[in-house]
Amino acid sequence: MSQEVCCLKAQLKEQEREISALKNKLAQLEKSHTSALELHDEVRPLIPLKAKPALSNEDIMRYSRQLLLPDLSVQGQLNLSKTSVLIVGCGGLGCPLAQYLAAAGIGRLGLLDYDEVELSNLHRQVLHGEENQGQAKALSAANAVRRLNSTVECIPYHLQLSSENALQLIQQYDIVADCSDNVPTRYLVNDACVLSSKPLVSASALRMEGQLTVYNYRGGPCYRCLYPVPPPPETVTNCSDGGVLGVVPGIMGCFQALEVIKIASGQGSSCGQQLVMFDAQDARFRSIKLRPKQTGCAVCGENPSVTKLVDYESFCGSAATDKCRKLNLLSRDQRITVQDYQSIMDKAEPHLLLDVRPLVEVDICHLPFSLNIPLSSLEERKSEHIQLFQERISQLKQQMAGDCRPPVYVICKLGNDSQKAVQVLEKMSGSEVDSITVKDICGGLMAWAKRIDPTFPQY
Repeated sequence: MSQEVCCLKAQLKEQEREISALKNKLAQLEKSHTSALELHDEVRPLIPLKAKPALSNEDIMRYSRQLLLPDLSVQGQLNLSKTSVLIVGCGGLGCPLAQYLAAAGIGRLGLLDYDEVELSNLHRQVLHGEENQGQAKALSAANAVRRLNSTVECIPYHLQLSSENALQLIQQYDIVADCSDNVPTRYLVNDACVLSSKPLVSASALRMEGQLTVYNYRGGPCYRCLYPVPPPPETVTNCSDGGVLGVVPGIMGCFQALEVIKIASGQGSSCGQQLVMFDAQDARFRSIKLRPKQTGCAVCGENPSVTKLVDYESFCGSAATDKCRKLNLLSRDQRITVQDYQSIMDKAEPHLLLDVRPLVEVDICHLPFSLNIPLSSLEERKSEHIQLFQERISQLKQQMAGDCRPPVYVICKLGNDSQKAVQVLEKMSGSEVDSITVKDICGGLMAWAKRIDPTFPQY
C-alpha cells in the first residue's frame, strides 16, 4: 500500500513538473504574443503574407454578407486576405479606416502613430476610449482592432515617420493610407510611395469638409504632380487650430477604407485622377477631375530630381506634427509672459486686454474685462470694430495721467494670432487708432491655464 502511495506521489510530482513546464511555455508564448502587439520603435522586416488556399467555414460565416456581392465574391475575399496595408496616423481618419479594413478581413495592418491618446481626441478617434488616455495611439488602435477581428495580423508602430525609416517600412506593405494631418508628412509619404511603387490612398478632414484622392495609382498623378510647391506654413490650418466635427473624419476614413478594399480585392479604384470633396453642411459629395501625371514632376516625372527621401520639414518650412504650431513673429520686447500679465492685473495697472480670437472661441472661455475684436476684423479694418477700439483707448487715456501711451496687451488661444494682431495694430495709421504701446501675451490663454489658473478651461 505504501509503495502504491509512493508511486502515486512520484507520478504527481512528474505531472507537476510537466504543468510547470507547460506554464513556462505558455508564459513565453503570451510574452511573444504581447510583444507582437507591443509598440515597434523601429522598423523590422516582416514575413510575407501567405495566400489562403480557400476560405474556412468560419471565414464564410464572418464575411458571408460581402461574399454575396458579385463585385467581391470569394476571389475578392481571398485577395483581401493576402493584402497588407500601412495606415499612417491612428487619429480621426485612421481609426475608422483600420476598423473597417479589419472587419473586411484584410491580411495585415500596420498602424503607425507617434502620439498618445488625449481626452480631446475621443470625439472623433473612435478606436480609443477614456481608459486609453496616455497610451500610445498605435497600441490602443491595435488592441481595439484585434478585439474586432483576431484573424487580422496587426503591427503597431509607435514612431515618427521620417526620411530614415519611411522607405524600409512602406516597401513591406502593398497599399499605403495617409491619415496624417501635416504637410511634411504628406510629401514624405507620397515620395516614399512613388519610390516604392505603392498606391497611396490619401484623405483629409477639417471643420465641416473632407477630401480624398488616390495617388500614384495605375499611371495617375502623385501628390507632387498637383502640389509641386508646399503652401506657406502660416496658411495651413489643422484640427487643433480650426476644429473639426468628429463625424467628418469618420466619413472620410470610411471612404478611404472603401477605396483600399476596392484596390485590394481587385476591383480597382475610380479615384486615381479624381478629387472627391465632401461638404458636411450641405451633405453633398462632388468630384473634380485632376490633371494627369506630370512629365516634369520632381519625383514621378520623366527626369525626377527627387530620387531619395529628403528633409521634408526643411522643404515645407514647418514641423511634421499635427500639433498647434508656434510662431515667432515678434521681438522679445514686444511680448510679455502670462506671469508678467498676472502681475499687471494684481497691481491694477490701467491697460486694455484685447482678445483676438473668433467669437465662437470667446464663448468657450475668456478672461474678464477683455475686449473681443477678432483678428480677421482687425486685418480687414472693419470700421465698427476700429471705432470700438478707439473708444476704449480714449477711456483708458482718461484714466492715465500725463501723456503716457496706453498699454494694450493682446491675447489669443496659443499666442500665434496675438502676434499677428500686434503687427496689424502697429501698422495702423494715427487716424485709425491713437498712439499706443502694444504687446502680445506669450502662449495665450492655454499658457494662462497651465501656469496661472489651472481651473481655466483648456480646449
